[in-house]
Amino acid sequence: MERERNGKLTEYNKPFIEQRADPFVTCHEGENGEETYYFTASVPSYDKIVLRKSDTLLSLADAEEVTIWNCHESGDMSKHIWAPELHFLDGTWYIYFAASRQEDIWRLRPYVLECTGPDPVKDTWIERGMIQCSDDDIYSFRGFSLDSTVFENHGTRYYVWAEKVAAGVGISNLYIAKMETPLKLSTPQVLLTTPDYDWERVDIWVNEGPAILKHDGRIFLTYSASATGACYCMGMLSVGEDEDLLDPRVWVKEKKPVLTTDAEKGFFGPGHNSFTKLPDGTDVCVYHARTYETIQGDPLYDPNRHTMLMKVVYDPKGYPVFDYANRIAK
Repeated sequence: MERERNGKLTEYNKPFIEQRADPFVTCHEGENGEETYYFTASVPSYDKIVLRKSDTLLSLADAEEVTIWNCHESGDMSKHIWAPELHFLDGTWYIYFAASRQEDIWRLRPYVLECTGPDPVKDTWIERGMIQCSDDDIYSFRGFSLDSTVFENHGTRYYVWAEKVAAGVGISNLYIAKMETPLKLSTPQVLLTTPDYDWERVDIWVNEGPAILKHDGRIFLTYSASATGACYCMGMLSVGEDEDLLDPRVWVKEKKPVLTTDAEKGFFGPGHNSFTKLPDGTDVCVYHARTYETIQGDPLYDPNRHTMLMKVVYDPKGYPVFDYANRIAK
């Protein structure tokens, strides 16, 4: 029997969108300056990709949800459709996501969909296959790979993703590379972070779910760590925007997580976030969390990871502060 989906609600933890994990929101400015918000996320059945569209961030909660792609019955892209992200690149909409096979459910690889028109909700999507590594890269996407994101800095586009290495269960690291096109990388992978600290190694050793936030000349990369239960949490790296982003030595990793479970406020296992902005420029963290701690069975198949919203504030040094008290309510 499915657990009560909302657990114990507090003044802080009422979900923005229920049962939507790995949420991604982007705000797109049209030709006439109008802003449109788009939402996508992993659905509990892990078998399709959905989109919502609205004129405001908060109205995404009640916007119609449209299925724009369904998984295959077998073979590639037939199982575990995870963590889609919607990006507008070179005048075209793309969705980056991970998928495995019914015949080999942990063979996760990164795939791309391309929209044939200007409206990602109404227009047709076509499959473009796996993201391609650079010609001189003999390592990337050979193993369990997922959670890719794309960002631009000083006119150069970058791709960041999680990939497991080592035998057995494997260790999930984050890697970065430059992009040649929206479908292909131009440089070999560079290791950004591996699970170094105890809080990144609870049950399994994990760094995954990268997300990019820019503020006052610095690039912040949040990520998620440990297993997907209440131990799941957010860590952070940062780098100056004028640095060589492919030099791992210039990235600074925080020694402590920046967002963790808070039982008193009713948040358990926060993570896998994205960032968007309000019209006034306020940065918003879009993340998922459960509202209860005890999970029956595998946490991956517990459906009640809900999308939440949080206003991002900054400390005197210009670093983001993530505080549940700054929730944004619909």
